Amino acid sequence: MLETRRTSRPGATAARRTSAAVTGLLAGALLLLAAGPAVASAHPAAARPAAVHPAAVHPAASPGPTAPTHPEADYAGAGLRRLGAAASRLAAPTAVGGLPGLDVSGYQPTVNWPSVRGAGATFAYVKAAEGTSYISPSFSGQYTGAAAAGLIRGAYHFALPDNSTGAAQADYFVGHGGGWSADGKTLPPALDIEYNPYGATCYGLSQSAMVSWIRSFSDEVRARTGRYPTIYTTTDWWTTCTGDNAGFGATNPLWVARYSSGPGTLPAGWSAQTIWQYADSGTFPGDQDSFNGSAAALQAFAGGTGGTPPPPPPSAGWPTVQQGQTSEAVRTVQYLLNAHGAALTVDGAFGAATGTAVRSFQSSHGLTADGVVGPATWGSLIVTVQQGSSGAAVSAAQRELDAHGAALTVDGAFGAATGTAVRSFQSSHGLTADGVVGPDTWKALVGS
Repeated sequence: MLETRRTSRPGATAARRTSAAVTGLLAGALLLLAAGPAVASAHPAAARPAAVHPAAVHPAASPGPTAPTHPEADYAGAGLRRLGAAASRLAAPTAVGGLPGLDVSGYQPTVNWPSVRGAGATFAYVKAAEGTSYISPSFSGQYTGAAAAGLIRGAYHFALPDNSTGAAQADYFVGHGGGWSADGKTLPPALDIEYNPYGATCYGLSQSAMVSWIRSFSDEVRARTGRYPTIYTTTDWWTTCTGDNAGFGATNPLWVARYSSGPGTLPAGWSAQTIWQYADSGTFPGDQDSFNGSAAALQAFAGGTGGTPPPPPPSAGWPTVQQGQTSEAVRTVQYLLNAHGAALTVDGAFGAATGTAVRSFQSSHGLTADGVVGPATWGSLIVTVQQGSSGAAVSAAQRELDAHGAALTVDGAFGAATGTAVRSFQSSHGLTADGVVGPDTWKALVGS
C-alpha cells in the first residue's frame, strides 16, 4: 500500500514534486508486480527485507508502533533469513530424528497436501494472523487442506509486540483461526516471536516489558482456548530480548529454530524442545520441522487439555554391572575395556576375565578396584566417538544403538549411517542432536 503525506508547503511546485514522487513509487511498484511472485517451496528472496543483523539495530531505536506493511514476508523463520548467510544459510542436517513436519504461510499459497502427507509429513503449523489487522489469505485453505490429508495441524500468530498489547493480539489471533479443540488433530496455538522485520530487534521493548507482553499473550490464549501457546523463537532472540527468561518452560511448549546439525542450547526454562525448525527448505513446502517424540506423543500433544509441555524423558542413570550378569551393558563394558587395551571376548557375560579386566582398569585410573562397574568407573571407561572415529568404542556405540532400534553393521567404523542413528537417538531422548557420542549420550544409551 502506498501512502502520500500532506505537505504544508503551498504552490504548484510542491504539488509537482509530490506528483513526481508518487509516480516514481507507483512505477517501482508496477515493476515489482511485473516480476511476479516466485512459486516454490522456498521463501522468495525478492519479497524479503534486506539482510540486517539484529545486533546492528539497537533495541530502543524503534520509532513507534509497527504496522504490518509487508505481512506476506513475515513468517516463522523470516528473522533468521534477515541475518544473512552466517546464520540462515547453514547446510540443513543430513538426518533428523523425531516426526517430520512443516510450517507454511502465504508464501506457499497452493500446497499439495496429499503429496506432502505421502512424503511423510505428520504435522503442520500454518500462519493465521499478524498484529491486529492481518489475516493470511492462504490460511483457511492450508489449514483445512492439511487436516483433510490426515496431518495434525495448528495455527500460528506472527507477533508485533510494539503494535498492540499481547492480550489484544491473542484475541485477534484466536478470533481468526488460532483456536483449539480436543479433537486429536489440532495442535495448540503458537506464538511466533522473533527478530523484528520492521526495525529494532526487540521492537523497542525492554527485556522486562517483552516478558510481560509474552505473558499477556500467553495467558489470554490460555483463557480463550484452554491451552498455553507453543512459543516459536530462537535462543539468540530470546536471550537478547527477554534476558533469557526462564518463566515459560513449565507451561509453554518450545518450538525452537536453528538451521544446523541440532537444536543447540535451548532458552532458559526448557529442558527439551517440542518442535525443532531445522531448515527453510527441503522435502516439504515451506520450512522443515521435527516433532521431538513418537506418533503417540504427537497425538497426545494435540489432544492435551492442560497445555503443559510433555515432560522430558526420564533421566538415564549409569547401570551397575558386576560379576555374574549377562546383558547388553556387560557387552558395552567389554567393548570399552578393549578400547582401553584389554583383549576380552565380547559376549555380554560378566565372567572372571571381565572382572579381572575391570579391576585392572580401576586400579590404573585411581578408582576402588572392586570389580563393579558403577558411575565412577563408567565415567572413566567411556570414550567420546564421532564421525571418523574407529575401534572398539565405536563398536560399543553401534551395538547399543542397535539395541535401541537401529540397524547398523557393528564394524567399529563411525560413518554416515552411524551418525544418522546417533542423531536420531539423541533427538528422541531430548539430547542435543550433534551426532557425537559423549558422556550424556553414553549414559542414555546404556541406562535406558
